[in-house]
Amino acid sequence: MGEGWGVLAAVLSSGLGGTSIGATRYLVNAIDPLAIGSFRFGIGFLLLLPVALLQGGRWPARRDWSGVAGLGVLYFGLFPILFNASLIFTTAARGALALSTLRLLTMVVGAVLGSEALTARKSVGVLIAMLGVVIALLSGLAAAPPGAWRGDLLMVGAALCMALYSIWSKPFIGRSGPIAFTTMSMGVGAACLILISCWHGSFAPVADFGIPQWLAATYLGAFGSALTFYLWAFALERTTPTRVAISVTVNPITASLVGAALLHEPLRWNLVGGIVTVFIGIWIATTASRRPKPATQLS
Repeated sequence: MGEGWGVLAAVLSSGLGGTSIGATRYLVNAIDPLAIGSFRFGIGFLLLLPVALLQGGRWPARRDWSGVAGLGVLYFGLFPILFNASLIFTTAARGALALSTLRLLTMVVGAVLGSEALTARKSVGVLIAMLGVVIALLSGLAAAPPGAWRGDLLMVGAALCMALYSIWSKPFIGRSGPIAFTTMSMGVGAACLILISCWHGSFAPVADFGIPQWLAATYLGAFGSALTFYLWAFALERTTPTRVAISVTVNPITASLVGAALLHEPLRWNLVGGIVTVFIGIWIATTASRRPKPATQLS
């Protein structure tokens, strides 16, 4: 399968991620962020584990276990807490737009840590994309839920966790298969969330779950976790990380549609304008400028 299939898988993964924001926004009214994360990544781990075993790829070596565990706690433990808590305060569309800063944060953090140079073109793209976020979030703050800015900041914090995970996980993925690495780190994060949820009593409201709540929790685990991360790893094996990351711009589009259709959240011009501006900024930052080819001299 060629690079086109990898790009398509990345777009599908990001699209599913956007719908997961809508499902999470629905569940935050029933259970707390800890329990939502436990369902999402616990079910996701159970579904990914047999896939990883059947693939027969390389698993992380023992010397990498502590690093894999730490990344699992960061991404599949702390990230879902910030992610789910943010949707208590803000809408699905605003949350997805804040999360779309992932690629920008990855570039900035990569430059700070010395793993990726922040060129002038990338800097311009970052500034344009951040302008898009400001347009969407600040101009729509009056129509947003009370305290929406808190949710927006929490989602940016979640995106920062993703950026750090993306940078620090590269050497581990290089030494083992991406599916095996993701499965192991997800299992560690899910175990931590489940233990904390049990200690905190977060699963108590599950006794009152109806069919809609169970469907939302199952959707998050099967599609918002297992399938999303499988497609993401599939894409990374077939195309460049830059092309995979730019697909995150699909995320706020699907989240906005789900929020408008199922949660009756307003879809205003500022959100649409912000999404478009963020896309333009990321496109500028993740594409190389074209230079004219030097003329070939005929002998």
